[in-house]
Amino acid sequence: MMIRIGILGAGAMASAHMAAYAGCSGAKVVAVFSPTPGRAEAIATAGNAVATVDARRLIETSDIDAIDVCVPTPAHCPFVLSALDHGKHIFCETPLTPAMEEALAMRAAARRADRLLQVGLLMRSVSAYQHLKTAVESGQHGRLLDLSTWRLGSYLRPESAHHKPHYGHPAVELMTFDFDVVNWLLGMPDRLNAEEIDGDVVARLGYGDGRCATVTASGMRSPETPFTVGFRARFDDAVFELETMFEGGYPRSTFTMSKGSDASQPVATPNRNPYEVELRHFLACIDGQGDPSLLDVERAIEALTLSLATQNTTADPPSANVVPP
Repeated sequence: MMIRIGILGAGAMASAHMAAYAGCSGAKVVAVFSPTPGRAEAIATAGNAVATVDARRLIETSDIDAIDVCVPTPAHCPFVLSALDHGKHIFCETPLTPAMEEALAMRAAARRADRLLQVGLLMRSVSAYQHLKTAVESGQHGRLLDLSTWRLGSYLRPESAHHKPHYGHPAVELMTFDFDVVNWLLGMPDRLNAEEIDGDVVARLGYGDGRCATVTASGMRSPETPFTVGFRARFDDAVFELETMFEGGYPRSTFTMSKGSDASQPVATPNRNPYEVELRHFLACIDGQGDPSLLDVERAIEALTLSLATQNTTADPPSANVVPP
């Protein structure tokens, strides 16, 4: 079965997805939408697809099986709802939406249509994070006791090369990825406290059994410093640390493990394109061969719950936490 894909959007994510689909047998990108004709044409040409400035026509095309949503986050909901109404399976980039009402509406539409709504929770497809998940499930190093993550950039500074007008609060724009990691490895927390410290948003999560996690994000770091992502995971008898720096658009990572007083040792992981990994999973789910719960919209809603609770807690004045029904 050849799964025919339409991509909405023609930015960096659309380009990454087009390249990833090229490595996926059994799938073909047939159309790319952008309101800017030249941008749509540039992405479409890379995959021998048709470029269009008419999103409605692409969505309504009967021989397209799935829609890959790579437009800016504030525009996700109307496109997702329209595509689900036309019977398409959906892969949507993260953040899914900055609004819980929209997230719940998209989930309800997917359930009504009996179609997949998968979300790009990318860290679940990154080898180092998968290594952590395996360690948690195997118990090889004991329990995961505490987890610290960080995602630090300059995108909120107008002078930054990474600044874009549609980018939102760090709790949603950045922390959503790491809240999903926390939920994946430790489960939903029992409590959350958050504060803003010198432009960094810091959320501390706790569990009834004493385990804990800290998630830090910033869009206010110096534009001179590279965007940096990482984690420190402490198990009963091992500590894993990941540091990834994006310089010149390319990530450079160091992933190590230490035990007791022993020196840290590098951890070898498969060199895989995480975009291709997650899109292969999406295609397998369409074909009935994958586990749809891994990237289901429910996982994105769980992460968004923590993102909005953090955003609301750090607001001035603080507002009520948001919990989905």
